[in-house]
Amino acid sequence: MSLDVVFERRGVGEPLVLLHGIGHHWRAWLPVLDRLAAVHDVVAIDLPGFGGSPVPANGLPRDMPSVVAGVAEVCAALGLDRPHVAGNSLGGAIALELAAAGLAASATAISPAGFCTPRELRWAVRVLSLHRVAARLPAPVLRRALGTAALRGLSYGMLLARPDRIPIDAALADARALAGARAFRAVARAGRGYAFRGVPVDVPPVPVTVAWGSRDRILPYRQAARARERLPAARHVELTGCGHVPMHDDPDLVASVILATTGSSGGTSGR
Repeated sequence: MSLDVVFERRGVGEPLVLLHGIGHHWRAWLPVLDRLAAVHDVVAIDLPGFGGSPVPANGLPRDMPSVVAGVAEVCAALGLDRPHVAGNSLGGAIALELAAAGLAASATAISPAGFCTPRELRWAVRVLSLHRVAARLPAPVLRRALGTAALRGLSYGMLLARPDRIPIDAALADARALAGARAFRAVARAGRGYAFRGVPVDVPPVPVTVAWGSRDRILPYRQAARARERLPAARHVELTGCGHVPMHDDPDLVASVILATTGSSGGTSGR
């Protein structure tokens, strides 16, 4: 496969691949990137059809296995053999699937897709679709709106528990990524009916952590109970006071959870 994705690579050590959610981009990980790069060779990817990465030459994905296969091909093209993986939302589901397929050294899934009911999934996609519509407003209008605390809270309150913590430039970049996400509809369709059913391989042992924001309003925290049922051997962590995209809400906590999974720090105990 010819490598045709945008990515940011920093640090040295065992490789760690970071996977964003639907409609996002690699910059979602900026609040934690340097913390992770202090001990890992970190590769933050714009998933195919998102951010700066083009739609794959073989077309848009038709189901979740094809989404996961595409990411596995990207990792192979980058020369990453069983890297550690961490993902948020869609990226969290991909991280778990890579672990289940024996393609990851460890997996940290933050508010992962795959544990919601069909109704909850429709809700999540509807909310994000409405955000896409708003993100298409002219940049000067968005900048003025995001410069007001009340409007920033209205714009990002569904995604972040603490929307005041995201810088305006980062919020604008996120809006542009969402508005321009060419694979958004296809990936949303591919996720219909998807549920995580895999069991990460345990020979050799693969550390798996599922972390969930207690104030997640896209994939609500109640879904964490289903993750505990389907992955009883995993470490389960509550990200107290965090929303769906917790990297801005509490970057120190998110970084510590990931590093504990990769075995690079003591990290945060599960609950």
